[in-house]
Amino acid sequence: MTAVMNRNIFDELFVLELANNHLGKLDRGLKIISDFAKVARYNNVRAAIKLQFRDVDNFIHRDFRDRTDIRYIKKTMDTRMSREDFAVMMEHIRKSGFLRMATPFDERSVDLCVELDCEIIKLASSDINDWILIEKIAKTKKPVIASTGGSSLKDMDDLVTFFSNRNIPLALNHCVSLYPTEDNELEMNQIDFLRNRYPGLTIGFSTHEYHDWTSSIMIAYAKGARTFERHIDIDYEGVKVSPYCTVPEQCDEWFQAFNKVKAMCGAPGEQKRIPGNREVAYLDALVRGVYAKEDLPVGHRITDDDVYLAVPLQKGQISCRELIGGEPLVKPLQAHQPVMLDCFDSPYASNSAVREKIANRGL
Repeated sequence: MTAVMNRNIFDELFVLELANNHLGKLDRGLKIISDFAKVARYNNVRAAIKLQFRDVDNFIHRDFRDRTDIRYIKKTMDTRMSREDFAVMMEHIRKSGFLRMATPFDERSVDLCVELDCEIIKLASSDINDWILIEKIAKTKKPVIASTGGSSLKDMDDLVTFFSNRNIPLALNHCVSLYPTEDNELEMNQIDFLRNRYPGLTIGFSTHEYHDWTSSIMIAYAKGARTFERHIDIDYEGVKVSPYCTVPEQCDEWFQAFNKVKAMCGAPGEQKRIPGNREVAYLDALVRGVYAKEDLPVGHRITDDDVYLAVPLQKGQISCRELIGGEPLVKPLQAHQPVMLDCFDSPYASNSAVREKIANRGL
């Protein structure tokens, strides 16, 4: 039961990842959180802020820490933060109404996720077959979201089996690991593939496209994706925002597109929808009512030959849906008069709910 309840944490969840580790600056990270909290509250969405954790002294080999010519190493060294600063950020995330989340890139960082009470752990695309790290993450028993960018089918199957056997909630994100991603590289049909292959999992969409902030999320939601991830940043202190990152104004468009497509898609597709009152009223106006062809006396058992169907359907009049032959009239009818429900002692007349519906529909 607990795993099922925890699995619901993924449903309609937005994961907002602080890009480039917010340059390793505490004030910048806190401002990003505050700015995006306003957008999330305004659009009434559930969201998590995701940090990146690396135990830098052990993550990068000591002989390579000064290699500024290696981009990934330089960025990691330049953006390192202390445990105390991360703790301040996590508390600000909590107070801002977000779920707390992090991507640990090594085993000691998994311990930090536990220490700082992360509610969800992210497994990066690059680590989907790093079984030492995966084993460590599993020991926390925390819900996990894994991105599938660049993975093989066996990688995904093994990961799903591993977490399923341990009853640990797992969500899989379709992801194309290109930064940024062109629209024609999004491979949105992979959401269909993941949903069909892993029907018990929440499937999500982690995206880095940069031309259009509405189309892909609407397609993803309609295909069944239920958790969504983007990198976020702010235009602050003259630092150039990476093209694959989302600033607050673009995130607002993204959230609005989600709310719009959710309303357009309506109820879950596992069951027949229930038409709304406005739709029912519209259709009732097109239904034909029953009219008498000629004068009919009390006691006459009405047949199809005694009546004809025509619009409009009037309030209290029976329609083609309720016409039952062989029932005796309790009231006389004149030619071309509408055949009302109270003209019969019928099953419909004795059912209060049906009687009320017929009395209130039509012209």
